[in-house]
Amino acid sequence: MKFENFNAGTWQQQYQYKSFQPIPVNQEWTWEEPTINLLLEQATKALGELNAFSLIVPDVDLFIQMHILKEANQSSKIEGTQTEMDEALMPEEQIKPEKRDDWRENKNYIQAINTAIDELTRLPLSNRLLRETHGILLQGVRGAHKQPGEFRTSQNWIGGSSLSDATFIPAHHDTVQELMSDLEKFWHNDQITVPHLVRIAISHYQFETIHPFLDGNGRIGRLLITLYLVSMGLLSKPSLYLSDFFEKNRASYYDALMRVRTSNDIIHWIKFFLNGVAKTATKGRDTFGQILIVRNEVEREILSLNRLAPSAHEFLKFLYRKPVFTTLEAANATGLTRPTINKLVTKFNELKILREITGYERNRVFVFDRYFKLFLI
Repeated sequence: MKFENFNAGTWQQQYQYKSFQPIPVNQEWTWEEPTINLLLEQATKALGELNAFSLIVPDVDLFIQMHILKEANQSSKIEGTQTEMDEALMPEEQIKPEKRDDWRENKNYIQAINTAIDELTRLPLSNRLLRETHGILLQGVRGAHKQPGEFRTSQNWIGGSSLSDATFIPAHHDTVQELMSDLEKFWHNDQITVPHLVRIAISHYQFETIHPFLDGNGRIGRLLITLYLVSMGLLSKPSLYLSDFFEKNRASYYDALMRVRTSNDIIHWIKFFLNGVAKTATKGRDTFGQILIVRNEVEREILSLNRLAPSAHEFLKFLYRKPVFTTLEAANATGLTRPTINKLVTKFNELKILREITGYERNRVFVFDRYFKLFLI
């Protein structure tokens, strides 16, 4: 299929509405548009630089958890949740009651990402993996009644309050299994010569157009991008997440997807996607560079702690994973005693490494500011 001749699908009459039936994607894809080649080159270069950083940064897994947390926060924010980055790191009892539902959804997403990435070491990217990940995403939260872990068996829609005023109505549920089977074959088809970044751009569009779950399609569809890149060896670590780019360009993101369906303009979507990969990968590379600078600064500063220095190094490993914390969390996670943690917190405050953010005398929360701010940009 040549992008210039692409026809996205057909509108099919159902009982009182029309659903959109996309064409299968497991086929050869070509294009004449030269800008795609340039953007593909830029995105591939940026992705390679990001991956190189993730291979040379010592103890990189300490920092990957913050990338995952940011992805969970930004992807959930696109769907309307209101949890902020610092709140996502706090224990539930520190969260205002009216925000705890959002907080739990965010936590589920973090667990879903971590589990899916871990499963890739044992399973190939598959619909089975996506369904299992979806089950974790919706466990015990507002979408728990919407067939968690299963493809939908009823019609859904996007926008509006019902099928009668929906912005977009995806494929009829009777065709979801067939469409998702075709998509899975596309991921692993080595008989076609489609570059991986173009392949996952098409796959993300197709997944969101099929909308195979009753809830959580946006989050699973965006996670699919990272799972694909890790599964195919383009990333050694799950260090690229596009949700921050999509959230900052939310209207353009939705418009680009919809233009494919309504105007067959897949070229616009591919360009938007590749530009997002290039910008996000470059930003991720720069963040890793800043992490190394902060790490070196703090390592030098804690040399002054003398006998406390070995415990301070253990404490720092905890802070890189959880830069917003309580002393109880720190003690439980590190195995250090509460008195030792309290001494370290006092010393780190004096060195201006930590800052207390509640103003309370008890149940205080501290933040590793210099590091945490790197993920707010």
